[in-house]
Amino acid sequence: MITLIKIEELFLFGLSVFLFGQMKLAWWIYPALILVPDISMVGYLAGPRWGAVLYNFIHHKGLSLTLYVLGFVLNSPGLMLTGLILLGHSSLDRVLGFGLKNSSSFNDTHLGVIGNPAK
Repeated sequence: MITLIKIEELFLFGLSVFLFGQMKLAWWIYPALILVPDISMVGYLAGPRWGAVLYNFIHHKGLSLTLYVLGFVLNSPGLMLTGLILLGHSSLDRVLGFGLKNSSSFNDTHLGVIGNPAK
């Protein structure tokens, strides 16, 4: 099942790159912004519960798709770009095995435990 999820997420990552290409922006913008959503990890400074809430909100596909569609409807390239970056980032995270966080630990995700569980 995990392999199937990774294939699906790889497709969504590719879709975000394709849609970005349709926006006719400079190519370097996408790779320059792709890691920006990880700033949401700052929530972990307030503890694992709040860290997981903020991280999961930013990495939720519903947020990325809502922003992209809203940007499309309002003709707002900034909103569209934000949605695509969030979609691409979240999808790439899941391809690499990083899932949405559980409040118990940063390493405990909906895709399983990240790293060495013995630590």
